[in-house]
Amino acid sequence: QVQLVESGGGLVQAGDSLRLSCAASGLTFSNYAMGWFRRNPGKEREFVAGVNWSGGNTYYADSVKGRFTISRDNAKNTTNLQMNSLKPEDTAFYYCAASGCSGYGCPSPYKFEYDYWGQGTQVTVSS
Repeated sequence: QVQLVESGGGLVQAGDSLRLSCAASGLTFSNYAMGWFRRNPGKEREFVAGVNWSGGNTYYADSVKGRFTISRDNAKNTTNLQMNSLKPEDTAFYYCAASGCSGYGCPSPYKFEYDYWGQGTQVTVSS
């Protein structure tokens, strides 16, 4: 059974940093690209960042580029999202996800490309 478990969310002030982690089990982690998405109530889940299977290719939403960094450790089956210079508009429920994509277009920003999802962790940024 595949499990993705996020941790590291919390309440911070604008300008602070947070590091989210996602621990994966039940899958061959190095076969999957990993992504982070976020959602606010009443809104669609939106792509934040993705990393391919090796960690050599990353992709970011324009809204977080230069502030967030995604990484992965295939030896530990984990992926992390380092979030710096947080803004109130970054407040959301954050999810990690695993995608079987490969090659061109991977990591993908599209939800339908992702096969497995975690339960999410709340990030709240106060102004």
